[in-house]
Amino acid sequence: MTAVFASNSTVVAAGSVNPGPHMHALVRELYPICRSITGNGLRETLRKIGERIPLQIHEVPSGTQVFDWSVPKEWNIQDAYIKNSLGQKVVDFRKSNLHVMNYSVPVNSKMSLRELKPHLHTLPQHPEWIPYRTSYYHENWGFCLSQQELDGLPEGEYEVLIDSTLENGSMTYAECVLEGQTHDEILISIHCCHPSLCNDNLSGIAVGVSLAQALARLPRRHTYRFLFIPGTIGSITWICRNEDSLSRIKHGLVLACLGDRAAFSYKKSRRGNAEIDRVVTQLLTEKDDGASVREFSPYGYDERQYCSPAFNLPVGCLNRSPHGEFPEYHSSADNLEFVREEALAEAFRFCLEVFEFLESNRTYRNLNPKCEPQLGKRGLYREVGGHGDAQTRELARLWMLNLSDGKHSLLDIVERSKMPFNAIRSAAADLQRHGLLESV
Repeated sequence: MTAVFASNSTVVAAGSVNPGPHMHALVRELYPICRSITGNGLRETLRKIGERIPLQIHEVPSGTQVFDWSVPKEWNIQDAYIKNSLGQKVVDFRKSNLHVMNYSVPVNSKMSLRELKPHLHTLPQHPEWIPYRTSYYHENWGFCLSQQELDGLPEGEYEVLIDSTLENGSMTYAECVLEGQTHDEILISIHCCHPSLCNDNLSGIAVGVSLAQALARLPRRHTYRFLFIPGTIGSITWICRNEDSLSRIKHGLVLACLGDRAAFSYKKSRRGNAEIDRVVTQLLTEKDDGASVREFSPYGYDERQYCSPAFNLPVGCLNRSPHGEFPEYHSSADNLEFVREEALAEAFRFCLEVFEFLESNRTYRNLNPKCEPQLGKRGLYREVGGHGDAQTRELARLWMLNLSDGKHSLLDIVERSKMPFNAIRSAAADLQRHGLLESV
């Protein structure tokens, strides 16, 4: 067997021995853009992604019915501020796009601090941070600021401006499809609707773009479909528009929050024992660095849509710190310093390991099943007894021969033998090369 992904070729295919700086540069480029679930900020983000990988852009008109939801009106914003009685901007959208509650309706008014305060949002437990707040499906307006800034506002009259539009338009999402030898698909879903938040989810975008660039240069058994979508409404819309072809999805990952210092955390699909669940669990176990595997919960990112009961797709979610479980979540502290180059690079490489496992996970038949074949005469058994790597390789070959009955996949054998994936895969390649195994 020839491995689909050679361990070194993946890094070369990414265009850099260390892809971290390349990915962090994309995070920096996208960071200033005010994104939302619709609008020009989302389009600009997808345009920049499209400069790096081939994208098919879709526009879905406002009001389009998608199951129990409808595509909302399109939101765009030009400017926003709060001025004090001296005409000084005490809150300024142009300094941080988090200062305006996402999807705020237009406002142009003067009001007292008492009237203004119900529309001001802070994080008292982190008085220097600006929170991220939204009001997608209920027309409202608001500003976000630090608790320190709020505490410094004196009584008096304030000028309030939100120069935004909320009107019929469309919702935008994009797909990058890399055709493989089969129509069986691996789905990689990435939400790209948050404004200046790096871990959530510019990290997912950066890892996804680099994965698409790398996979485009490698032979592929599966077809890979990358979705760059607004959260929730994007996945619901895509599922609704592609319901007839969902059976092609054999494995899937939602990528988010991959740039912080925490170990990996994986949430299983609703099935709980899908191949993607077993593969990621196996590889995280081999890493032995404090990574965690969680059972499915209908709360989180877009995996909850893919795993809804009518579809029950084999889609899990890969994070470092899960959403809502790190203090910087949905705040201005989720910034460029919070996301680490080395964390992005490790996430990129780990995803490639997952895909390599899925590409290689075949079933074999032992062509010499009557007792063990003589491995020594084929150069597959050491002449002198001992321990170490040679013994590991030989044990992996014996496991492959014993369980290659046309019913056990490589994944089955890895789990049964409790041996590393690379050892079992290498054993399969050695035995096939010597005419002792055939792929079923």
